[in-house]
Amino acid sequence: MLRTKSSQESKGLCRQTPASDEAVVDHSRVPARVPGGCPSTAKGALWSGAKGLAVTTSLKSEITIDGRHLHLEDVEAVAVFNHPARVVDEAWSAVEAARRTVERQFERGAVIYGVTTGFGRLANVAVPPSQARALQLNLVRSHAAGTGAPLAIPQVRAAQVLRVSTLAAGHSGVRRVVVELALALLNRGVTPYVPSQGSVGASGDLAPLAHMTLTLLGEGDAYFGEERMPAREALSRAGLEPIVLHPKEGLSLVNGTEVMTGVAVLALLRAERLIAAADVVGAMSLESFLGTDAVFDDRINRLRPHPGQAHVAENLRKMLAQSEIMQSHRDCGRVQDPYSFRCIPVVHGAVRDAAAYARRVFEIEAISVTDNPLVFPEDDAFLTGGNFHGQPVALACDVLKMAMAELASISERRLYLLLNAQERGLPLFLAPQSGVQSGLMLAQYTAAALVSENKGLAWPNSVDSIPTSAGQEDHVSMGMTAARNLDRVLDNVEGALCCELLGALAAVDCRRPLHCAAGTRAAYEAGRAVVPPLVEDRPPSPDIEALRALLRSGEMVRAVEATVGAL
Repeated sequence: MLRTKSSQESKGLCRQTPASDEAVVDHSRVPARVPGGCPSTAKGALWSGAKGLAVTTSLKSEITIDGRHLHLEDVEAVAVFNHPARVVDEAWSAVEAARRTVERQFERGAVIYGVTTGFGRLANVAVPPSQARALQLNLVRSHAAGTGAPLAIPQVRAAQVLRVSTLAAGHSGVRRVVVELALALLNRGVTPYVPSQGSVGASGDLAPLAHMTLTLLGEGDAYFGEERMPAREALSRAGLEPIVLHPKEGLSLVNGTEVMTGVAVLALLRAERLIAAADVVGAMSLESFLGTDAVFDDRINRLRPHPGQAHVAENLRKMLAQSEIMQSHRDCGRVQDPYSFRCIPVVHGAVRDAAAYARRVFEIEAISVTDNPLVFPEDDAFLTGGNFHGQPVALACDVLKMAMAELASISERRLYLLLNAQERGLPLFLAPQSGVQSGLMLAQYTAAALVSENKGLAWPNSVDSIPTSAGQEDHVSMGMTAARNLDRVLDNVEGALCCELLGALAAVDCRRPLHCAAGTRAAYEAGRAVVPPLVEDRPPSPDIEALRALLRSGEMVRAVEATVGAL
């Protein structure tokens, strides 16, 4: 169990390596809060999804972990917003029961994969009991083979939350002190430095999890707050000391899908926010394009009862209700709009349904035990299985990648139409003085480039498999690659939506003195609070980035929801 150092120890007499292998906490050296505020970024990190993001859900001040229940929003609460986490008493009992099973079997001399044998292709090599601890240490060190830019701090913290939840389920067989230290890292602002590349998604995320485990041992690098340093120093600053691994603990810590799932969970929550924002931006574009809202009629959408389609159609009806702009062309004679406007409920709705599928998968994975072998204390048994294989996560990430890429694709098409709508009364490229000014011509180029890049990123990584471990691990999921590429796709979706939003704002200005609907007016006002009207040519890039910050903050969607209700 984690011990609190005495005041005398905290003044300089503390041990460097505790003889009992217990992690030691020095409360005198623990900061009142994680330094650096919300750990949304780190130098060189790949994360941008939570930067500046306000909490949009009602979250508990303390997140409880029992190994059986875990909401995705709770993962984000700890990973991004630094909510404290706590393991419930019942889970500690399960952890201790599983550990007793490991120790009994080990003392009996049972043959246990990864405890008294080697790993992977070396599973048939016997390891004597005297080498049991060395086996676990060597496993962690040898498997920390990652490369590339580091995962962002929130992504690693999300993986840490999931790792604690897995261990708390009581089927991994680690000592309580291991779980306590992993939990303390979260609550004290210590985050392992984890290279983003090196996982093939089976046996889980071996390399990333090995890098995470090094921090528990005081090896490798880690962040304290957002400052990178040697892991031992980060532990010291947090008032913690490393542990020594006992039989099975190294294997339990490096085997599982928690890293790909942590990256995927944060990406999903980001995607869900972008989906809501896309409905808002699409409504603004259609309104200013003088499109028809007849296609959102409930009678049409009831005949194709996909839940996402019905949801989006209702959103559009709410946001465009009582619009002066829409009323101005009711009798214009135009019957149909281009598909990128007419089919918003169908396309956006399908994206919503894909996200709902991904959410179900990630919710199950978040409460799953994915290491190997698994301990069943009630039967005094070890069972070897394949729960570490990341195929469910990989497939869900690939589906969501493709869906979100389509959201950007249809957004770019709407922007193109807004910039080329002279027959609907809009100036070419929305330039105040077309010819001498180019207006937003290049914003569409940018959106097109982002959409094109997504076509490559959206290729399903889960269809690939390269055998590893001398053929023992002959089919892998590539789930980590799918999750990382999902995050990159979302960056591009966000950028494309911002380009469309920039065009929609300018097109609304061209419809003055007619007023928007209440819902779209709320979005317009939120946009114009950060980007001034286009009165002459200026570089669009700062405007796109200002709108990107607006979308990430969630302020625009919240302003619309305050007017028309939940989207």
